[in-house]
Amino acid sequence: MDRNKVTVEDLLSFPALQLRLLAGAGGLRRAVSWAHVSELEDPTPWLLGAEMIMTTGLAVPRTAARQRAYLERLDDAGVCALALSAQLRVPPLHKAFFAAAEERSMPVLEIPLAVPFVAVAQEVAAAVQEDSRQRLGAQLQVFGALRWLATENLDTATLFRRLERLSGYDIHLCTPQGRPLLPGVPVPDPGVIPASADVPPTIPGGFVLPVPAPGGPAGFLIAFAREGARPAGLAVVQHIATVAALQLAVVRTERETLRREGAETLAELLQDVLDPPAARRRLQRHSIEGETALLVVRGVSEDALLRSLDGQPYLLLGRGEDRYVLGSPELRGAIAAMPGVAAGMSRPFPPGEPLRVAQREALRAASSAAESGRPLVMYGDDATGRWLPDDPAALAALVEHVLGEVLRYDAAHHTRMLPSVRTWMERDRRTDDAAAALHIHPNTLAYRLRRFAEITGRDLSSTGAFAEVWLAIRAAAQLGRVGDDTAGSSVRGEPPRPGGRPG
Repeated sequence: MDRNKVTVEDLLSFPALQLRLLAGAGGLRRAVSWAHVSELEDPTPWLLGAEMIMTTGLAVPRTAARQRAYLERLDDAGVCALALSAQLRVPPLHKAFFAAAEERSMPVLEIPLAVPFVAVAQEVAAAVQEDSRQRLGAQLQVFGALRWLATENLDTATLFRRLERLSGYDIHLCTPQGRPLLPGVPVPDPGVIPASADVPPTIPGGFVLPVPAPGGPAGFLIAFAREGARPAGLAVVQHIATVAALQLAVVRTERETLRREGAETLAELLQDVLDPPAARRRLQRHSIEGETALLVVRGVSEDALLRSLDGQPYLLLGRGEDRYVLGSPELRGAIAAMPGVAAGMSRPFPPGEPLRVAQREALRAASSAAESGRPLVMYGDDATGRWLPDDPAALAALVEHVLGEVLRYDAAHHTRMLPSVRTWMERDRRTDDAAAALHIHPNTLAYRLRRFAEITGRDLSSTGAFAEVWLAIRAAAQLGRVGDDTAGSSVRGEPPRPGGRPG
């Protein structure tokens, strides 16, 4: 007999048990962890794997299809063998039952009536005693993982490779959505991730356990017994899940510390109080090297942004409704994929350079994204912006010359003349589309366009006037003087919508 484990074949060799093999000879090398009596048709939620199930026959269904399903269910749960009591309540066994046992190499044994179930259980318990000592030793060594963390400063991947060698299991960790939970630990196949934490721990070939965290499970640990190893059992896997929870708390604390430091660094860079060498050293601490870009992100929560950028190096700073992100230009792909986002990105620049110009570029691009409905705009994508000066004073003079009267009119009368004209222009002068975006009737929009022409003295049907107004609107957007409000609430002096309500 193998000194390291007890097999079904070993039990057949015990003279006192007088067991007889009925089917499934291909599975005689299966390891036996326990012998358990069950008269349930489906005992699998209460099993841990490698048990030999003993029954008087009450649990065995009567029909061929249900007998086959019963045996397959036990095999899927990791049961090592099914032992039936001879001459008691075992129904006639169908060919389909024996065929399933042979197909799956699932041993089916017969226990003579003279041998009590308790005698079988005692023999199995005595035989696995040495294996139990090995499992206890593995548990104690897993507890030692806490000492490794304190004294050896192991990275996460190395820590879990040690735990795999000790436990005899391949370890996987994931969030409930199937994303990586800890760096360096692989995620499992999506098919084994449970829908909730309230499921039995046993799965075919191993265990699945929640990883505890404040507020509820952070994810799942999935452990599969390795071929040729000596799996240490559920208790050891539970201890590994606890180690995973502790390591996750450490990683999250480190990430939060780095995030706060990154926000402080980005704030200092925006204030231009760091010289380039010091800035580069700070950025290297956050793994930001090579070409960088500044992004201004709007329309999404910080939590959603953090999830989108998970695993990538960046600095993040919140300013009002804007989120400033500094990192590789490649971040734009993940940000642009976020639902509802409006983001602007500066031109790429070397790490550590002052952010004064990049900030202005990112803000302009973000405003352009919000106005156009595009998820992300890179500075320079807007061809019109190339014809505008960088000097704020020159931009302000252009806005005052072309739009000054209508800006004052909107402010005095609480109207939205300029946003309406801007929306109409952005939609290529399609009145119906622009009116729908503004939530007003097309007649109301036509009236606003006429009033704009009267106030500014510029007929928008003229190519020259149209170009001048469009450049002035782009200049006003860069100066932050054209809001994004496109709601169509009441405007004084406008013709009513159909139905008599004001436009």
